[in-house]
Amino acid sequence: MLITKAPKGTEDLLPKNSYRWQYLEEKFRTVCKNFGYKEIRVPTFEHTELFERGVGDTTDVVEKQMYTFNDKGGRSITLRPEGTASVARCYLENNLYADALPLKMWYELPCFRYENKQKGRLREFHQFGVEAFGAKGPSIDAEVLTLAVTFLKSVGLNDLSVNINSIGCPECRRKYNEILRDYLRPHLSELCGTCQSRFERNPLRILDCKSEICQGIAAGAPRLLDYICDDCREHFESFKKALDNLGISYRIDSGIVRGLDYYTKTVFEIISGPFTVCGGGRYDGLVEEFGGDATPAIGFGLGIERLLIRLDELGIEIPDSGKPDLYIAPLGDTARDAAQTLCYKLRGDGVAAETDHMSRGLKPQMKYSDKIGARYTLVLGDSELETGNIKLKNMETGEQIELQMDKITDFFREDN
Repeated sequence: MLITKAPKGTEDLLPKNSYRWQYLEEKFRTVCKNFGYKEIRVPTFEHTELFERGVGDTTDVVEKQMYTFNDKGGRSITLRPEGTASVARCYLENNLYADALPLKMWYELPCFRYENKQKGRLREFHQFGVEAFGAKGPSIDAEVLTLAVTFLKSVGLNDLSVNINSIGCPECRRKYNEILRDYLRPHLSELCGTCQSRFERNPLRILDCKSEICQGIAAGAPRLLDYICDDCREHFESFKKALDNLGISYRIDSGIVRGLDYYTKTVFEIISGPFTVCGGGRYDGLVEEFGGDATPAIGFGLGIERLLIRLDELGIEIPDSGKPDLYIAPLGDTARDAAQTLCYKLRGDGVAAETDHMSRGLKPQMKYSDKIGARYTLVLGDSELETGNIKLKNMETGEQIELQMDKITDFFREDN
């Protein structure tokens, strides 16, 4: 084991790439603000039982993927594998149900799942997400899905496939589970060991298995959508009508069940190319499962790493707004002191300014200025300090702009 190598399934975010994340974060924050969602932040780890009860003890996440350990007090702790259970816990613990409803929240957070590293799938990954508590009608379903579509389109993804389904309420699923067992029983010996163990406990999870054999068997299973109750069907029809009214194109995919047990009624996935970039749905029973009152709720999770990979595949460039406005290249010790003073003043005025800290000559400084992407460069020597007359070089066009040193801030305010 090398201490200078990051653990398998994790990645460093390098300074040269951080602007890409900041761009997406700002876009997501803006869209959420426009939709009336406020930020929430929750702990990175929780009591293990929270995820066992919320996510479901028959899911792949709980059975195979959670990072669980005992802390020094002997308590079982789990690194967060997803965001919804933590937000629901926070909703209860902090009495957020007493706030104005619906309570609409968004977050950005790291999640942890022990699985094999592959394209777009890491052991530490990051999600944008939203959660809305308190509204039971299908209009909030449409709003949450529309928020995701709006964000994805705002960053350049226009090839989106929006897939929706209804997996009904617990009563629908109890009846459907018996029908599904009847279908699966003749194939029981062909299923993988995990799915065999799920046959009695939670056969619906078999439909979400990644085994090719299990997928082949599940392909011929009766559709849950055909067995939902009248109330769930009415909700689904109203949800579709709301999407139609909003101009959101979609297709019904009866195979969507999602990988977590808390989902009820509406479920959806948004796909771009080979990636499911966003998935979510209703979880009307989760707060009650945690000991609270029955509370309708809906949300989604959106993978940031997957989104960045997809943007790269499509050749969608993210603008780098983190480049300096000005690089000051000092000539000599006196100019170096003056350059630092000028940088300090300009930064206070809102100008992103850089200067030399390596005692380089002029030519290496000009190369450095170009390498860090400075928009303008100022060569500062004795003449400039004596007269106050300076020249700003536009690094893109090569144009030289003459002005007085005390007018630099005004120039950049006008230039921006």
